[in-house]
Amino acid sequence: MTSTSPPSTRRIGELADATGVTVRTLRYYEEIGILAPASRTEAGHRLYGMDEVERLYRICMLRQLGLPLDGVRNTLDGPATELAATITDHLAEVDRRIDDQHRLRARLARLEATLDTGADPTTDLLTVLEDMTTLDSNINKPIGVLIYKDLQGAFDHLTGVFGLGPGELTTQPDGTIVLGEIDIGAGTLWLHPESRDFALVSPQTRGDSTAMMVVIVDDVDAHHDHAVSNGAVIRYPPVDQPYGYREYGATDSEGHLWSFMKQLAT
Repeated sequence: MTSTSPPSTRRIGELADATGVTVRTLRYYEEIGILAPASRTEAGHRLYGMDEVERLYRICMLRQLGLPLDGVRNTLDGPATELAATITDHLAEVDRRIDDQHRLRARLARLEATLDTGADPTTDLLTVLEDMTTLDSNINKPIGVLIYKDLQGAFDHLTGVFGLGPGELTTQPDGTIVLGEIDIGAGTLWLHPESRDFALVSPQTRGDSTAMMVVIVDDVDAHHDHAVSNGAVIRYPPVDQPYGYREYGATDSEGHLWSFMKQLAT
């Protein structure tokens, strides 16, 4: 006899298909305690109801606004927020971004007209540049790239030992992993395989490293303790630096140096 979901619930695959949030991400959200299924079937399949859909919407909205996962958790677990209020805040943010785009379009049209008349465009061009910078700071996010020999091993290390994520691996039909993607707060990290064509090699192959990653965390010492308990290779313990940050350093599975830090209170 086939087990079916109650009318008002969705299994994890159905929720992923309906929302575009990957199954891996939903499982990771459960693992870190920000989105648990409402129940499970007798066979152990996760079931999500309307409350969980609403919570997922809030998570996605907060992530879109740039909050790291710890900030999302703190917001969700704080004083209760009605769905209507969350939607109102989201709508206001979308309207603000639309207004920014409309303002930029109007200024571009004015700049175009200025150029047509042969007048000096400097003032209008500076105004356009200011708007472009504002838009970039609001909607763009950085993507870092690190090179690894073993993408699966690197992915497991970064998500398990350093607690980064969620993320996913892209594979070819033959099962070869061609790219790893990991969430690092407001940005994204791509794990790229070695490539002789582009002279891309892992520190493990090279014998030394020419790059490092810096990640801002809420609690440096707690992050350090988590990493240590999961077998991290620590290069230096948490320390207050003269440039105003508390940080610690660790190397990953192939020798990339990572610094996890937070700005000191002034």
